[in-house]
Amino acid sequence: QVQLVESGGGLVQAGGSLRLSCTASGRALSEYVMGWFRQAPGKERESLAVISGAGTRTDYTDSVKGRFTISRDNAKNTVYLQMNSLKPEDTAIYYCAAPRPGYYSLRPNDYRNWGQGTQVTVSS
Repeated sequence: QVQLVESGGGLVQAGGSLRLSCTASGRALSEYVMGWFRQAPGKERESLAVISGAGTRTDYTDSVKGRFTISRDNAKNTVYLQMNSLKPEDTAIYYCAAPRPGYYSLRPNDYRNWGQGTQVTVSS
């Protein structure tokens, strides 16, 4: 199985930007579709973006479309989430994950390998 570690979270003012990284070990990341998710206190886990193994296809949930960009560098075994125009409601723990083989999905239930998460806090 692949092990995933997120980094890059922190405190940022509204309107600012952050870039999250998700680094994989144990397997070549190019084998995996990858997704980003978040979970705010008291809320369900929310899907954000998904990217194909080669990076040629991406999809986003409507709430982040146009503000967030998912990308990957398979040579570095890393997937990124560039977040711009951040809002206080973007405050959450952000997770990267890999789905079951053969799945390209924004549904959290289709994902089986999860990182530990990184906290993003957006102040108003």
